[in-house]
Amino acid sequence: MGKILWADDEIDLLKPHILFLESKGYKVDRVTNGIDAVERVEEQHFDIVFLDENMPGISGLEALTKIKEISPLVPVVMITKSEEEYIMEEAIGSKIADYLIKPVNPSQILLSLKKILNQAQLVSQKTNVNYQQEFRQLGMQLNNRMDATEWTEMYKKLVYWELELEQAEDGAMKEIFDMQKKEANQLFCDFIEDNYLDWLNGTEEMPYMLHNMIRTRVLPKIGKEKLAVLVIDNLRYDQWKVLEPIIGKSEALVALESELKSKQKLLEEREQRVNELEQLLS
Repeated sequence: MGKILWADDEIDLLKPHILFLESKGYKVDRVTNGIDAVERVEEQHFDIVFLDENMPGISGLEALTKIKEISPLVPVVMITKSEEEYIMEEAIGSKIADYLIKPVNPSQILLSLKKILNQAQLVSQKTNVNYQQEFRQLGMQLNNRMDATEWTEMYKKLVYWELELEQAEDGAMKEIFDMQKKEANQLFCDFIEDNYLDWLNGTEEMPYMLHNMIRTRVLPKIGKEKLAVLVIDNLRYDQWKVLEPIIGKSEALVALESELKSKQKLLEEREQRVNELEQLLS
């Protein structure tokens, strides 16, 4: 499951922890000082390093710096008896993966391992399980006769799962999703073909479409509020969902800048009034 290097001058006292980890499938290599830890990292590859801060010879922080020089990507967990703030700041500044205060129990160690080494795998498994639960429901909906609003909601769900499964490590569920999406695309094409002329002729209520978007969504807002219209040709909904967080951050920064300018203006006005009052009193 993972190869661990554990450096601690009291390593013999940690034998129950090591046996616990080995029972979970981890391989643990043990050293009693920072110098040996650095040498071991030079000689072998480790998936993670547990490093005691207070050891004879070089300190844990010094060993951490040297280990990062040799293997910058290896995650290091600092373990220490000290809760002094400067040690935490030094360790965090050296890009540690986690920070534990002694005494630590085996469950804390295991949780730290899973959080660091298995996070991507656990998220992937959770995503796959959730999609499996949704797969049947989506299939049943696709077999029903849906209107334009229901198709819109269906597409949003499919885009959500497409983006989620793209981040999962297991590609098998993505293949199943691709098949379901292909089926949905074909059924949606049939829906458009069956209803398009009726929408144009006015015999059925038309959903939002490109030629009526300005009239129905933009024109009613003109004059009521500040409005900026950004037109991006051929932007799909899935592409928008990727861009949305980036644009959201930009909007938040613009709003913050505007708020700061307003506060700055108020401060300048107050300062001006104070100066005028001082001149009157002098």
